[in-house]
Amino acid sequence: VQLAESGGGLVQPGGSLRLSCAASGFTFRTSTMRWARQAPGKGLEWVSRIYSDGSTYYADSVKGRFTISRDNAKNTVYLQMNSLKPEDTAVYYCGSSSRLGDFWGQGTQVTVSS
Repeated sequence: VQLAESGGGLVQPGGSLRLSCAASGFTFRTSTMRWARQAPGKGLEWVSRIYSDGSTYYADSVKGRFTISRDNAKNTVYLQMNSLKPEDTAVYYCGSSSRLGDFWGQGTQVTVSS
């Protein structure tokens, strides 16, 4: 299983970023995909997940600002992040749950600062 996140970077408060996670090594279309983040000095925080049927769930801290989506033809899951706040600064990780088990990618840094 391989999960490769991309799209992180530095953005001003109120700005937007779209994270991508390219997956391989398992049956993507039947898997649950998720995003989590870890801010400096804090534990891992669940952000969002999307099931194989397309249903989505969000942490209260990002609801209404972040949107998770998936493209089964490209084996890719996305996280569209709008109205970013300094407290969204973290390393963002993509995760998968399939018959092979649970896996996480290496993460991508998102920094929200003026």
